[in-house]
Amino acid sequence: MIFAAKKLLLIAGPCSLENERVCRAVAEQLTALARRHRELRIVFKGSYDKANRTSLGGKRGTGLDAGLKLLAMVKRDYGFPVLTDIHEVAQVPAVAAVCDVLQIPAFLCRQTDLLLAAAATGRTVNVKKGQFLSPQEMPFVVAKLREGDAKEIWQTERGTTFGYQNLVVDMRSFALMRANGCPTIFDATHSVQLPGAAGGASGGQREFVPPLAKAALAAGADGLFIETHPNPAKAISDAQSQIPLAELPALIASCLAVWKAAR
Repeated sequence: MIFAAKKLLLIAGPCSLENERVCRAVAEQLTALARRHRELRIVFKGSYDKANRTSLGGKRGTGLDAGLKLLAMVKRDYGFPVLTDIHEVAQVPAVAAVCDVLQIPAFLCRQTDLLLAAAATGRTVNVKKGQFLSPQEMPFVVAKLREGDAKEIWQTERGTTFGYQNLVVDMRSFALMRANGCPTIFDATHSVQLPGAAGGASGGQREFVPPLAKAALAAGADGLFIETHPNPAKAISDAQSQIPLAELPALIASCLAVWKAAR
């Protein structure tokens, strides 16, 4: 089991793995955070393929083989469990050979074959609640993973579509989803996206990450998912929602204070 009830789960890393320089910069900052805050349980995340870009011209990342090499490097050199998204059943064996956590993207959270393939690996599965689902529909998603004999299941709230090019977070989700018997995580950076609102790319409002993250922890979230980059303006994806790496320590310290107070 990776999740520990007495620790705040932090899934953090760049949106796209991009290159070794970015991965090492983030992993070094996460190492410093782990030393400073013993109450954190940190998982490094990064995507090898941004498979659902707004436009065909959007950069998709390293690809499977190069991305898994970067994740293996982080795991070997920094000791963090690693997480990445899977998009197709064919990708599952290669990803499971490297990664400790297989993540089901929000748009694919009802893809039965993908859920069952992830569950069968014995790895932890983090499934994101689709922007189109209510919290009341997540028991059926979790049930598929349980039927597939998943050993550890996490569920992540990442906002719900609200009109055009906007997402909102219903703080009731954490109580409702906790009833499923799985750790519930708040995706603080994807929840502030403005999908498709940046001229063929997603926009974002990163200034709302801190208040939403703290509100989610106060409402009962067991962990946070936060994308971070040394220079978000130059990131190949989610440039407007990722947290600048230099700002991450202060954000985590304030979030931990709320998490402790809520418990």
